[in-house]
Amino acid sequence: MTGLFTFLLRRAGSAVLVLLVLSAVLYAVFYIAPGDPAQLACGPKCGAEQLAQVRQNLALGDPVWLQYWHFLQGIVSGHDYSTGTGTEHCGAPCLGLSYQSGEQVTGILGDKLPATASLAIGAMVLWLIMGVGSGLVSAVRRGRFTERALTGFTLVGTATPVFITGILLLMLFCSVLQWLPYPSYVPFTDDPEQWAWNMVLPWFALAFLESAKYARITRSSLLETLAEDHVRTFRAYGVSERAIVWRHALRGALPPVIALSAMDFGTLFGGAVLTETLFGIPGIGQKLVTSVRTEDLPVVLGVTLAMGCFVVLANAVADVLYALADRRVVLA
Repeated sequence: MTGLFTFLLRRAGSAVLVLLVLSAVLYAVFYIAPGDPAQLACGPKCGAEQLAQVRQNLALGDPVWLQYWHFLQGIVSGHDYSTGTGTEHCGAPCLGLSYQSGEQVTGILGDKLPATASLAIGAMVLWLIMGVGSGLVSAVRRGRFTERALTGFTLVGTATPVFITGILLLMLFCSVLQWLPYPSYVPFTDDPEQWAWNMVLPWFALAFLESAKYARITRSSLLETLAEDHVRTFRAYGVSERAIVWRHALRGALPPVIALSAMDFGTLFGGAVLTETLFGIPGIGQKLVTSVRTEDLPVVLGVTLAMGCFVVLANAVADVLYALADRRVVLA
């Protein structure tokens, strides 16, 4: 128990350190790089009076280290922004204010997060079921027709971009067979049934690409585990092949899958731009693209930092799950 607690503290400390480094790098890229940060934050249509107000809000007259300290303070304890006619408080975690729309970045993320989360969670469940299941069957039935068929499936899935898969699914199920309506995102809280029907195709489009990768990883990891000495010992003692696979080999093969799935899940928060655009899902990735196009710097910085946080936190959770799956990690 002491070893596990120490492991958790060490991983938590590493996650905080990575987040600090990430915030410093992003702040330097967006606010210290050549150019006028106030002009970039305010947008191309910003007037002289508003530009001066933005410079005051960002404290650009202070030394660079103090500017960054104010940025961190805003994330931890909130920040007050002058609007010209008054003061607007941005509660923690404050990632900035969009001077083009007048919205707080955390509010924008909160509006877009449910759509992205529903896409990411549903797709991850599908790709784990499809990928791990296919890899397991391929490893158990090595050298047979089933393995060759599933290997072909993984090659097709790996080589097919998500937008091609999405277009084919739309043509087949919405146009030709007419089994499903063309997706039009409906929030879960408004109509759970319509939300589910409209998310089926985006889930499968994303899961088809990812499941191919997980099938290959599961197959290679499981074959490697089945070739280890302790598995041969189980066979020598007469343990059935089914028990060996399900009770021993599969558990040893899952840690790489856990680590990769956590990273992919974190990346989806802002990284599923093509899927969100193709199926009209108003998520974080779509908002990031729009903000880059309109040069809305605070939103771009806030969304990028939030994406980094999702990846770091997802990997921290993966480390814990990895340790639970293989207790030898705790002692490392």
